[in-house]
Amino acid sequence: MSGNREGFFIRVYEIVGRIPEGKVASYGGIARMLGCPGGARTVGWAMRSAPEDMKLPCHRVVKATGELSPSHVFGDPEIQRSMLEAEGITFRADGTIDMERHLWQG
Repeated sequence: MSGNREGFFIRVYEIVGRIPEGKVASYGGIARMLGCPGGARTVGWAMRSAPEDMKLPCHRVVKATGELSPSHVFGDPEIQRSMLEAEGITFRADGTIDMERHLWQG
């Protein structure tokens, strides 16, 4: 892994570690916080590589539309949803997160 990508991943993890309970951040929002608009996909790669021992609240990172991560990320989409609901995150009738209420922008 190149040092540049590794440094970016570490910065992603620092931001994700600050997302408070009851809030979510989007992949693209995290990329913008890092000064890399258009870097949502790279944030996704970082999240897939997140070391378990960091105990990051990865479940709080979602799509900008309020959709949950792809089902393969947590093994079942209901796992991420139940983790978020336990923190007070509310969902709309269509199954997406109420982003106006719960979006954290650092």
